[in-house]
Amino acid sequence: MSSRFQTLLYEVQDGVATITLNRPDQLNTLTNTMLEEILEAFDATDGDDAIRAVIVTGAGRAFCAGADLSEAGGLGSAGSAPAPAQDDAVARDRGGVIAMRIYDSLKPVIGAINGAAVGVGATITLPMDVRLCSQYGKFGFVFAKRGIVPEAASSWFLPRTVGISRALEWCVTGRVVGAPEALDAGLVRAVHTPAALLPAARALAREVAEG
Repeated sequence: MSSRFQTLLYEVQDGVATITLNRPDQLNTLTNTMLEEILEAFDATDGDDAIRAVIVTGAGRAFCAGADLSEAGGLGSAGSAPAPAQDDAVARDRGGVIAMRIYDSLKPVIGAINGAAVGVGATITLPMDVRLCSQYGKFGFVFAKRGIVPEAASSWFLPRTVGISRALEWCVTGRVVGAPEALDAGLVRAVHTPAALLPAARALAREVAEG
């Protein structure tokens, strides 16, 4: 287990990298430090030819409960403020920087959504190639309730994942979607007990790695 990161755990085993958001006391809310470390972690997985698949999960009872509002600048610093322009010269919101980095990953990415994924915590899962969740997993595209627009390119990813009608319903109501509805909508591939979630993700990742 690598100690190179402050807000993540990073482990490589049998050709599979596991990136764990690791601020459990803060429900793994996103900070600028975590943002930078997620980018660094994906650079590391891309740069290691021995890694054939990547799992992303959260420590504790949440996957990611959104942006850390206690950080200087509040929501904007980790959620919706423009980030520096990337190579494509688009000034993206902070969640968008993460979403596009995951989308550009050279290795398949499996989300193991262990609990609440709200706001940016939900939208950064959308570019992952496969999403599994715990029976306690729930997704909240709550931007309408905050008076802001969906970020992290979610207005592009979400309709392509669950269909435009369901995506619009979830975004305009801002309600939290439980695991059964997420499964029915195709947002997640399968729902597991908390104890079975990571083993299921690892089994799928090993199958990818061996293939």
